[in-house]
Amino acid sequence: MSGAISESARELAVQLARRLAQDAELAQRLCDAQQRLAHANDRLWWGLHPDGLAAVYGEHPAAIDVAFAENRSEVLGAPDPLGAAQQVHWSIHRAFIDYQTAAEERRALTADTGESIREFVDALVAAGWTEQQARNVDVHKLAHASADDHPPGQHPATQQSSPGQTPSPHPGTRPQSSVPNAPSSRPNGPAPGR
Repeated sequence: MSGAISESARELAVQLARRLAQDAELAQRLCDAQQRLAHANDRLWWGLHPDGLAAVYGEHPAAIDVAFAENRSEVLGAPDPLGAAQQVHWSIHRAFIDYQTAAEERRALTADTGESIREFVDALVAAGWTEQQARNVDVHKLAHASADDHPPGQHPATQQSSPGQTPSPHPGTRPQSSVPNAPSSRPNGPAPGR
């Protein structure tokens, strides 16, 4: 049975829910930047590489003309190829910088989220929860519930699940398997006083 939910645990749940939302936004930014990179690259050339056309279509000039008609470059076909190449260069540059920035922000957020999860689990364990119950709590429900809504031990954020699972980052989804050697600030085994 879970224990009471302290105000500090509730604040940590709010912080975790916020970080999980930030992670989803960063994932979307990464996806957007990757799509912009792919689109800019496709403007340079799509289809077979020119060196491979002869190997596929043979050396006959008519075959190569047909192949070039199906495999072309938007940049080389532009009225101003140099200007089009410069536009693609800067599109790739901006998308790459955006991707790198979002990836670094997500890396830092992941480290901070891991520390917050450890603090959150420790706060719930200190309040009388088992480590398994603390790891399986729905942080979104806990973050949005008030202390007066539910008596101790009957909070809706608790879930029954199998050992070795971590809280699900999204409400309504199943818990995910945790890392087997996750760091812990207390020794393994039951919480003191059990």
